[in-house]
Amino acid sequence: MMKDTIIKSTLLVATLALGSYAQAAPSGQALGYTCAGCHGTNGASTGNAIPSIAGLSETYMVETMNAYKSGDKASTIMGRIAKGYSEEDIENMAGFFAEQEVHKNTNQSFDAAKANAGQALHEKYCDKCHTEGGTVADDDAGQLSGNAKLFMQYSLADFHDGSRDMEKKMAKKMKRMMKKDSDAFDKLVNYYTSGQ
Repeated sequence: MMKDTIIKSTLLVATLALGSYAQAAPSGQALGYTCAGCHGTNGASTGNAIPSIAGLSETYMVETMNAYKSGDKASTIMGRIAKGYSEEDIENMAGFFAEQEVHKNTNQSFDAAKANAGQALHEKYCDKCHTEGGTVADDDAGQLSGNAKLFMQYSLADFHDGSRDMEKKMAKKMKRMMKKDSDAFDKLVNYYTSGQ
């Protein structure tokens, strides 16, 4: 009888322990490890096609992941990946990446003359939202300076051809900029790639 009671008590404790373990949400850091294969350790990408996500604002990252998850934001693979995360997972990941230092990939080639021209374009058309070269997380507008070169090229092209939505204010400024300078994207990409 005593032996049965001990066994039942042990099973009850084990069941409760497993139950609470199964309900615990993974930490943002643990979830962030799943992103490292593409976005680099702690979101610091060193490739030229995958963007860095280290230091992105929590708000920007949550909005972006939810847009991928719902299909509001076009993607090749992120839409499928985002569907695998709960709202809590996304918030935990966003909190983790927001705590990381903004990463600039300084190993990319760029044309200095085009970078200087791109800086002038950025200050005229982009700086109001993407402050300080697009490195301030608090503006909730994504990271530009020092981000992956090919990613920047493709993103600008996607905005321009309508594959990716943008705010009316941005569309207006982009249209005005491209009308005055058809090479503006190339100059901007060189500026952002320079990491200035």
